[in-house]
Amino acid sequence: MVHASTAERFSSVFASFDRDADGRISAAELRLCMKAALGEDVSAEDAEALVASASADADGDRGMPDRLLDEQEFLWLVAPPETEEEEERRRGLREAFAMYEVKGEGCITPASLMRTLARLGSEQGIEECRAMIRRFDLNGDGVVCFDEFKAMMDA
Repeated sequence: MVHASTAERFSSVFASFDRDADGRISAAELRLCMKAALGEDVSAEDAEALVASASADADGDRGMPDRLLDEQEFLWLVAPPETEEEEERRRGLREAFAMYEVKGEGCITPASLMRTLARLGSEQGIEECRAMIRRFDLNGDGVVCFDEFKAMMDA
């Protein structure tokens, strides 16, 4: 199963790749967007192979391959489904993240980190907590979001 937030994130990417808005991405559309987004030239053959490898032909026209990706096939290409083990790990990380985050904000701030550490018996000042946050704050916004927390835990 692909995580819901991953699906949402890539839904807008799919829409931008789908130049003619037909709900499907052709190899030609994939090539154009990869060039625009990544600055990378992909050969027609490579784009066709990529589309063919991801196309589960879920639309049911099993005769000839349709050489088009629908949104589900595109999602599978860019974000393969999580295994049960990965899904369980993500749930555990979400629970741990929830202990530290500011409720409703979806991030760990220096103040929320300091409060949680104090509850756990570790007294840290706000400056120490800011330093801890900075170490794992990949985008420099002064807080740790779930993806940064996950990267920290995976390190």
